[in-house]
Amino acid sequence: MLRCLLFASAALSLAAPASAATQAIIVGNLIPDAATGPTGPAVILVEDGRIKDIAKGINNPFQADSVVDLSTKTLVPGLIDLHVHLTGDPGDDFRDEAVNPDEWGVVMGVKNAALTVKAGFTTVREAGSAQNTAFVLRRGTAEGRIIGPRIIAAGPALSIVGGHGDVSGFRNDVIATLESGYTCTGPVECAEKVRKSSRAGADVIKITATGGVLSQQGRGLEAHFTSEEMLSITNTAHSLGLKVMAHAHGARGIEAASAAGIDSIEHGTFADEAALKVMKAKGTALVPTLMALEGVRARLGKGIYTPTVEVKAKQAVEAAGRQVRRAKAMGVTVAFGTDAGVFEHGRNGSEFALLVNAGMTPTEALASATTVAAKTLGLENEIGRIAIGYSADLVAVNENPLTNISTLEKAEWVMVRGRIIP
Repeated sequence: MLRCLLFASAALSLAAPASAATQAIIVGNLIPDAATGPTGPAVILVEDGRIKDIAKGINNPFQADSVVDLSTKTLVPGLIDLHVHLTGDPGDDFRDEAVNPDEWGVVMGVKNAALTVKAGFTTVREAGSAQNTAFVLRRGTAEGRIIGPRIIAAGPALSIVGGHGDVSGFRNDVIATLESGYTCTGPVECAEKVRKSSRAGADVIKITATGGVLSQQGRGLEAHFTSEEMLSITNTAHSLGLKVMAHAHGARGIEAASAAGIDSIEHGTFADEAALKVMKAKGTALVPTLMALEGVRARLGKGIYTPTVEVKAKQAVEAAGRQVRRAKAMGVTVAFGTDAGVFEHGRNGSEFALLVNAGMTPTEALASATTVAAKTLGLENEIGRIAIGYSADLVAVNENPLTNISTLEKAEWVMVRGRIIP
């Protein structure tokens, strides 16, 4: 009986919200946001999970319950990855979905959530999972029961029958058993599936607007949903206060999704001038996920992918990075996302150098993962900056990322919602 009581007490302690005890964090160089740039030494006062005050200089003026000395480090806002798949790892055999129960995704997610937050990513958008796995992880990190970032979760993606996001590559009776229940045909059914996602607890609606690289459907990478279906999805989601993120590779699928008012295009691999023109006009953000294609590149020709996937993967890898250059030239918003799960979790920070190589400045790249990503989520008054009243999501690195962007590949210290990540 005593053992049970002790276990219950420990569980309640772990689940408790961030303590009201104050913490003073001394930093050698503060970057409150990318646009401001470095402002020099500072002391951050944190209370009840939020930034209560900020003082310039290295001397601590605050009475605090504890002090963290990061006087040799640069402090940046917690990083945001808008496209991850915490419940999977790269190179998994597609047939595993016919063998592993959905619950296995939670086990993988606990592991990957810890890797992700320790890499400095304090908020992620989970871009497609089994029905409840991402929602369970979301609750676990929010309550402090497991180590991980703030999770904005989509749940299962909406797809066309037989398209990317639907179950494929199996015999029909197996497909009937495994299907997610989120395929739709026609505007009415698609609106219904958005409402179903909302009812289940989705924070955002994810759709697969075009074919995909790693699914077993072999119909290329162009548009899947009709324009009428995408418009129905967008209007329904927006009426419920939800944004829509669209996996989209092919140019005409990107153009149609943007014209329908979808909020962000994920990947955007073959975006051309016509597609980007519509994105600019509609205010649609591009989330390019360049690390995903690096993960794919590393696995090409090694017998990991089926012949169906190999064909599409080679097409996508060859085009990697062009969409970022074109988007920047046309003034389209570029927001940070990696598609972690296609490559190893915890390597999310390697996306920064790829963005810079594709033509973004270090300041633009850092903003894409902080202020721009926060605005894309509709959380620009909560995260993405180090400012009074904001969530205490903080990351310390060794150097100034605006002069050495690769320093963001390794976080030296991380705080999420006022909790220090061990």
